[in-house]
Order: sequence, then C-alpha cells, then structure tokens
Amino acid sequence: MTVVIRRYRPEDLPAIYRICLLVGDNGADASPLYQEKEILGDLYAGPYGRYAAELAFVADDEEGVCGFTLGVLDTASFEDRLEREWWPALRRRYRDPGDVPAARRSPDQRAAGLIHHPPRMAGEVLAAYPSHLHIDVLSRQQGTGLGGRLMQTLLDALRQGGSSGVHLVVSAGNPRAIGFYRHVGFRELARDERSLTLGKRL
Repeated sequence: MTVVIRRYRPEDLPAIYRICLLVGDNGADASPLYQEKEILGDLYAGPYGRYAAELAFVADDEEGVCGFTLGVLDTASFEDRLEREWWPALRRRYRDPGDVPAARRSPDQRAAGLIHHPPRMAGEVLAAYPSHLHIDVLSRQQGTGLGGRLMQTLLDALRQGGSSGVHLVVSAGNPRAIGFYRHVGFRELARDERSLTLGKRL
C-alpha cells in the first residue's frame, strides 16, 4: 500500500481529530472511553493546525489520512498563545473538573482538567529542547516504517527552522510508543507516575 507524506491542509483536521481518538488509549481505540469525541483533538491537534500549520504533516494511504505529525519551534511562545487564543473558548465548552478528586475523574474529566490547567514545560527542558511534537499513526500502518518517515520529515523541518532540540511527552502506559521514540534517538529527560518527557538534540 503506497503511503504519501505531504503538508497539512485545513481540510485534514477532521481526519486528524478522528485519529487522535482512534489511538487515544495508549495506542488503542479510545472511542468507548470518551463521551466528548473531539476533546482529544482539541487538546493535541487543533491548535497546531491553526497556529503552526507550517510544521504539520499528514500521511495518506489508499483509505485516506492514516497518520500525522505536528510540531512547534518555540514551545514557550506557543503555550503563551494557547493561553490567550485557544483555551478560553474550550474552557467555556468543557467544564472544569476541579471539584472531582483526580483519582475519580473520567477520561473526559482528565482531558478537561488539562484544558483548564494546562501544564507548562519546565524551563530547564526548554533551554536545550525548545521545540516539541506530536505524532500518531493508525493501527493499519503501524509497524510499516511510516512512523519513522513522519518523524524524520518533522525533524528535518525543525532543523531547517533553526531548532536546537525537540521534546515530547508520552504516557508511561504506552511501552510501544516509548520504544519507538527511543529507537529514533530520543532520551528520557524526566518522568512522573503518568508520563515520560523525552528529548532529542537537533
């Protein structure tokens, strides 16, 4: 099956949102877990299509969009922009679950919590790895080398943009993804009980 990697177009966004949901449970289909089917896309894809489209790439196979990678050069500036321009409307749409203990929150509530209280990447990470990325591939193309091709496409674009390093955050419960990132040269920078922060010098 031929797969073509190309630059993102605005009409790709619904397919990207769908992929976010279909791999949102540590690489498995998260559709049964979420009542709000767009919340993962709102968290992890939408703002990149709007504010960083020059660093967004998608993969097409014979069935349509089957993967994507999204990135930004300057994470700190991007986080500032989201606080001004992206999160406010979503905070009106999704209720803040702050009155629900973290251990009792549903997947929707955990996602809404990130919208209302988005984490900021630590300054010591950004000093060496100022850029960041997201990458997802549908199950039908996992294990084919497409993830590596998408990753290389974005890393090349970040280098051309002058980035000195890139980081990402991955769920601690997704060993397959962690193995992939380590295979393509990322190393562990930090971890907590839920996630790992990995980085790669460019």
